[in-house]
Amino acid sequence: MDVSDEGRSLDPVRLEISNNVCGVLAGAPGGSWVAERFIGVGWSSRSGSSWESYEVETSWCRIEVDPSDGDTLLNGVVDPQRFEDLASLLTRFGLRFSLELYDDDGEPLRESEAGTPSAPHDAATGL
Repeated sequence: MDVSDEGRSLDPVRLEISNNVCGVLAGAPGGSWVAERFIGVGWSSRSGSSWESYEVETSWCRIEVDPSDGDTLLNGVVDPQRFEDLASLLTRFGLRFSLELYDDDGEPLRESEAGTPSAPHDAATGL
């Protein structure tokens, strides 16, 4: 089961936000497998923009899950205050990942890799 509309829809406030999160799930078993994990924690899921992609969402996040050459790409919208919650979910699912959060101007704000969050991004130092 990789499609479910039983989860919560994205909060309409988030609909006005441009895509602000992207990432890679290294070696994930596939889009359907990833979508099933999100459904298992109460998110909704539907077919995405390609044959093998899925869009998963809850009230604070909507992301496209798109398999690509052995990895799975993520992109979409997340409430910036819930970025670490998304990273925690991916960790809970047992996935190796890299996530990036961007501001309204496309500048990086935070990163999280393999379930270990990093400090906020400092544009002055590049760290």
